Amino acid sequence: MNIVLFHSTYGLRPAVHAAADRLRAAGHEVHVPDLFEGRVFDTVEEGMAFRDETGRDELLKRAVLAVAPHSDRGLVYAGFSFGGSVAQQLALADEKARGLLLLHGTADIADDAAVDDLPVQLHIADPDPFETSDWLNAWYLRMRRAGADVEVHTYSGAGHLFTDPELPDYDAEAAERTWATVLAFLESI
Repeated sequence: MNIVLFHSTYGLRPAVHAAADRLRAAGHEVHVPDLFEGRVFDTVEEGMAFRDETGRDELLKRAVLAVAPHSDRGLVYAGFSFGGSVAQQLALADEKARGLLLLHGTADIADDAAVDDLPVQLHIADPDPFETSDWLNAWYLRMRRAGADVEVHTYSGAGHLFTDPELPDYDAEAAERTWATVLAFLESI
C-alpha cells in the first residue's frame, strides 16, 4: 500500500518516523512530509501557535504539493491529530484515495463531500479533550452520509496522542492494540 503519513502539531518527530518504519516493515511504502519545514515543538500549545501563525491554507498547500507526486497511484492518507485533519481533507478531495487512517484527530466535513465507500479507520482516546463525544458522533454521521465506510476504535483512559512513546499521553497497551488494528485495516484495503 502507498501511504502518506502526516505529523501532529508537534512536528515531524522521531515517533512519526518510527510509525512509518513500522508500516514499512509490514510491506507498505510510506511518505512522511514535513509540513512544518523542520520545526518541532515540546508542547501542543507551541505547535498549535505555529500552525495558526503559518495558516491552515499554507499548510494544506504544502500537503497537496507533498502528495502530488504519489497520488496518481492511489494513496492511503494517514495522520496524527492535526495530521489526521490534513489527511482527511486530502482523502475526501482525491477520487483515487484508497483509504483514510486517522490517529487521534478528525476534521470538519464539507456538506457536499462525497466518496465511494472510502475505507476510514479512526483511533481516538475516550474521552479526548480535542474530540468530544458530540463532535465524534456528528463527524461519524457526516462521514457516513458522504459515503465512507467508517470504523471507530476508542481507547478508554488513554491520552490524546497515546501512540507517541515520547509524550505523557503514551499508553503502551492502547498503542499496541492500535497498531495491530491498523495493520489489519491496511491489509484489508
